[in-house]
Amino acid sequence: MSAFFKWYTTSVKRSPKLTNGIMTGSLFGIGDAVAQVFFPENGKKKYDAARTFRAVFYGSIIFAPIGDKWYKFLNGKIVLKPGEHWINNVARVLCDQLIFAPACIPVYYGVMTLFEGKSIASAKEKIQNNFSSTLVTNWYVWPWVQLLNFSVVPVHHRLLTVNFVAIFWNTFLSIKNSKVTDDNKKIPVNYPPIPE
Repeated sequence: MSAFFKWYTTSVKRSPKLTNGIMTGSLFGIGDAVAQVFFPENGKKKYDAARTFRAVFYGSIIFAPIGDKWYKFLNGKIVLKPGEHWINNVARVLCDQLIFAPACIPVYYGVMTLFEGKSIASAKEKIQNNFSSTLVTNWYVWPWVQLLNFSVVPVHHRLLTVNFVAIFWNTFLSIKNSKVTDDNKKIPVNYPPIPE
């Protein structure tokens, strides 16, 4: 494992965007593969390579550059009290969980739905169906991971740390994203309420 970290440290210093893109895309792909193999949708046996490719593409082209800039921004700009390590880290976690997470969840569901060739209306529906439950689950997992990440991991390794933990998170997202909503089971909600 130390050889991997030496290679990664050298690569991220030499070509940070390329290295983060490859690592992030690979780990999104691993998360999707785990979801398909161990948690097949409706007992589906056939592996969907295009689905994994979409996850890799999203991770490497969309999430990696955004995540890299976000962690650099948090480290450089979110400083409440210079020299106060824990206060600054708690502030970074709060920013991460109250700004970044709520913004990234709809981006993930929306982009992945569009990558599947579905309409913008389908993307909006998937976001509405999954946003709240995904955000709440996110808040059970990520604040603790990020507090540790911001406390002990150098800034150039933070995206990698998040991505390794995110293998499990990406598996969860892939499972939720692959669920097909059954329009017949939905209860219509009218807003504003229509009097009967």
